[in-house]
Amino acid sequence: MNEQLKEQPKKKLKPVTFVKGRYSYHRQDKFKQNLLLKALQITSDPKKLKQMIGAKTVADVFRTLDKLAIRKEYHEALGKHGLNLETIVGGIKEVCEGASSESVKLKGYQTLLRSLGLDRYEEQLEKGGAGWEDIVLKMAEAEQSKPKLEESKPIDADYEVIEPVAPEEEQKRIDEEEAVGRSLYE
Repeated sequence: MNEQLKEQPKKKLKPVTFVKGRYSYHRQDKFKQNLLLKALQITSDPKKLKQMIGAKTVADVFRTLDKLAIRKEYHEALGKHGLNLETIVGGIKEVCEGASSESVKLKGYQTLLRSLGLDRYEEQLEKGGAGWEDIVLKMAEAEQSKPKLEESKPIDADYEVIEPVAPEEEQKRIDEEEAVGRSLYE
């Protein structure tokens, strides 16, 4: 029995993502992932990244990077198997057009509307009972009624801004960081 276990190659298993739970280790946490992507454009120092994204430890930063890599692999796998938004929407459209039942067509179109966020329309009224058009008009009127300051004359200045040349070492580092940032979205 032990020999059979030793002979089987070990598989590298991906961590399981739990949507809810007491610990945030395995949550998807796309907000932190997006913050990390933006922070990577500025620096690659794990300690600074930890501060920028509000992580408790540097291990959380690396865990978030792993989740980004898994997300990228997932999208690549979907693409390899021909699943993208065009095929999904096209499939729903085909079902709607080819369905003999009106209820199937209706469900298909409701699915499309839901994906756009147009499945229901609820107008949010302010305390005064005014719609958004009335609120915009009131704001515009308030802006026009404000007393205007004296119009200042534009400053006529002739000068040229000369940007300093970055050292080669720094420019290489900036280019490398940009390449890493772009590779996350490829």
